[in-house]
Amino acid sequence: MAWDFETDESFQSQLDWASEFVGSEVMPLDVLWRERAYEPLTGAPREIVPPLKQRVRDQGLWGYHLSPELGGAGRGQVENGLLNEILGRSHWAPVIFGSNAPDSGNAEIIAHFGTTEQRARYLQPLLDGEIFSCFSMTEPQGGADPAVFATHAERDGTDWILNGEKYFSTNAHVASFFIVMAWTSSGESAHRGMSMFLVPADTPGIEIVRRVGVLGEPTGHGMHSLVRYANVRLPGEALLGAEGQAFAIAQTRLGGGRIHHAMRSVGLARWAMDMMCERAVSRHTAGSRLADKQAVQAFIADSWAQLEQFRLFVLQTAWKIDKYRDYLKVRKDIAAIKVLLPKVLSDIVGRAIQVHGAIGVSTDLPLARMMVTAASLGLADGPTEVHQMTVTRQLLRDYTAAEGTWPSQYLPELAERARAKYAGILARYDTGLGELADAAATA
Repeated sequence: MAWDFETDESFQSQLDWASEFVGSEVMPLDVLWRERAYEPLTGAPREIVPPLKQRVRDQGLWGYHLSPELGGAGRGQVENGLLNEILGRSHWAPVIFGSNAPDSGNAEIIAHFGTTEQRARYLQPLLDGEIFSCFSMTEPQGGADPAVFATHAERDGTDWILNGEKYFSTNAHVASFFIVMAWTSSGESAHRGMSMFLVPADTPGIEIVRRVGVLGEPTGHGMHSLVRYANVRLPGEALLGAEGQAFAIAQTRLGGGRIHHAMRSVGLARWAMDMMCERAVSRHTAGSRLADKQAVQAFIADSWAQLEQFRLFVLQTAWKIDKYRDYLKVRKDIAAIKVLLPKVLSDIVGRAIQVHGAIGVSTDLPLARMMVTAASLGLADGPTEVHQMTVTRQLLRDYTAAEGTWPSQYLPELAERARAKYAGILARYDTGLGELADAAATA
């Protein structure tokens, strides 16, 4: 079997272009208008952003995660991951490249499960970057556990009546439509009793109770919202996919998305490491550079090794997805990535902050905001501990209990079997091998 760790030359040239473009043209937007990346374009951004998007289209990199029939490249998770590694350095970059969450995942499930009418109404404007969308799933009392969700939709003739509250509904305040997960059959399990609905934002009965920010965002100006659905009447055609199919739809959305998030985190961690290394060779204290201090050298070495291991693991998982075309076959790998991601990012950012000193936790540098991102990624799409359980369950399926009293690697029994296996040969030699085996087994 051939192994190849090289990127195709033609795609590498696109990656090189993207890296330079993000650094010179997109990251300045983060400095000027970071908080406006997920808002309708007005004022100066309205003049600057559309031409940048067109340049991405001209390079064939717009919506790269999409299949060719949807206007993307359809080149797979490995190439998409390598591109997202570059985009991870910038808050605006996913918007400029047509791959911002939650819109990228929402477009994917509408493409897979939407009707012709739904794709025409919701998908194309989303793909064109003309509108934003919202994935409205988690709830105040349930967090990431759908089994305790309370939002429900009941039939009323051919319509559905939707009621409930959703928490941390990202981009709800600017979304043109919502994808809402709700109970439609209380007698079934959560895996079979919940459905997805496409809900236009101007539907009567939708109330954005308040916007919720994370640490560092002004109160009332966050990207997430508490949303109340009060007797929201939906036509039958608002159902996305089949009734009771919500879990299957959600998994389609989340699998590839976790690869994208992981590679963006790799890019973010590498940026933090670049900042740490620059600081190490720039700052002098106690008679020498920080780079000459043993503790700082250990910080840099540990960060590089940790980042390279994680990056290769993510890319290997992306390769498996491309190879098998089945997220279930790499469920364990994807869950493990989710477990490792926040720790790798927080470890590296934490070391970078330490090397920078007080300025590292200030608003003069982006490091403190990166640390909040790391903490958030430990909760997004389910807490780390849930994914640890998934990894363990998947691993233990390949093991069976040892027979008898002793572990399968119990040395006295192994020594006895080895002597029996070679008894005929051992009998011809008076070398004391039997005694040696006994000694090794009791060592």
